[in-house]
Amino acid sequence: MEPHGATSSVQPLAIFGAGGLGREVLILVHQINEQRPTWRLTGFYDDVRPAAGTLHGLPYLGTTTDLNAVTSPLHVAVAVGNSQSRAAVVRQFTASALSFATLIHPSVACAPYQQLQIGAGCIISQGCILTTDIVLGQHVLLNLGCTVGHDAVLEDFCSLMPHANIGGAAHLESGVYLGTNATVINQVRVGAHTIVGAGAVAVRDLPAHCTAVGVPAQVIKSRQYQV
Repeated sequence: MEPHGATSSVQPLAIFGAGGLGREVLILVHQINEQRPTWRLTGFYDDVRPAAGTLHGLPYLGTTTDLNAVTSPLHVAVAVGNSQSRAAVVRQFTASALSFATLIHPSVACAPYQQLQIGAGCIISQGCILTTDIVLGQHVLLNLGCTVGHDAVLEDFCSLMPHANIGGAAHLESGVYLGTNATVINQVRVGAHTIVGAGAVAVRDLPAHCTAVGVPAQVIKSRQYQV
């Protein structure tokens, strides 16, 4: 236990995204700090100025341009729920002073014996369960109450909305988005940038760049991915 008032390990953190997810990430940071002082919140950034100058007591500090002007070391949490939009935001950050925070709710078990690989910029919310031998790429979002089974791989910028479920040895390629209560069963592979709709169950492999809904999940739309 650190002495009361110790701040040597506390790092500055800004949240990019001043919407609902940004406020949820703010709560997550407070919950992490209650367990162990880790982050000093500086404020919100967003390319769309919020109606109020402050959100839950934190100031709005500007746009991507303002964030790229930062010269002192600063961690950033990218609170953008859409996979493609989150990737686009991350690509815009050019300042060498910026690095990406990995935020994991203190109730989520992440012991060394679980053999979890969790990339920079991941956000793992309250109630999530990860079992063993799991790989999460960079900037993966696991919203409230998601489960990820053994040997699963979630590549960069995957987004799981509340209570999505990933079976053992399933593989989500980069930028996959799972809606609320969606499920990908064991050993199923979902192609890059595919959307699995809320409540859908993927029982067989799905191609890239499509939208699939229903039980079992069926492709209803294919699209060209925009870089």
